[in-house]
Amino acid sequence: MTNEVTVPLLPCASIDDIEAFYRVLGFRTTYVQRKPYACVGLQREDLNLQFFEIAGFDPEQSYGSCIVLTWDIAELHRAFAAGMRAAYGKVLVSGMPRMTRPRARKNADGVGGFSVIDPGGNWIRVFQNTATAPTPAPAPAGRLANVLANAVVLADSKGDAGQAVRILDSALARPQADDDPVTHVEVLVYRAELAMALNDRETATEMLARVEHIALDEDETERAAPTFEIAADLAAALR
Repeated sequence: MTNEVTVPLLPCASIDDIEAFYRVLGFRTTYVQRKPYACVGLQREDLNLQFFEIAGFDPEQSYGSCIVLTWDIAELHRAFAAGMRAAYGKVLVSGMPRMTRPRARKNADGVGGFSVIDPGGNWIRVFQNTATAPTPAPAPAGRLANVLANAVVLADSKGDAGQAVRILDSALARPQADDDPVTHVEVLVYRAELAMALNDRETATEMLARVEHIALDEDETERAAPTFEIAADLAAALR
């Protein structure tokens, strides 16, 4: 048989909160039920998700998760980010709900991905469909690049932001003369992003300020442009 479809059924504390959030991301409601138990179905193009409500459910303790394969992770992330900016005035990077940034995942053979953590504490893990990306990102080169790759696995894949922070802070405390300045910017901005996720606004502000003191030539500035866009979103979230 072919063309089978699997639809994740994920827990939440309130289907109303779930429905409102996913509408921000461009989903439409396909089904709502209140009795004998509350559940809601949501759809965005070919992406279908369903949620069921549990009385007294704590999203912080949720193990709910699913994987989404898409043709273009960057485009889907841009669409989600645009919806957040329109609804909230910023991309949500801390608390719950929030969204991480597209990054190559060392533990997924370099395939890019990002995650949406919804109001139910569910991790919707979005990955580039490998059928459309047969050539993954090259392995990281250099001390800081390896540290950053390991931190992304810990925080973005495993949800252990605390351990990711520790290895980033250790690397930043021991700068080396041959550190790539663009990667240095990426590390500082990612450290700021993790600080926001941990509700540490003081450290996030400090890391973004340190970015401004890294000297970049014209080529390096161009390479760092996507990271500066992330920094701008983080700065907006701090205001």
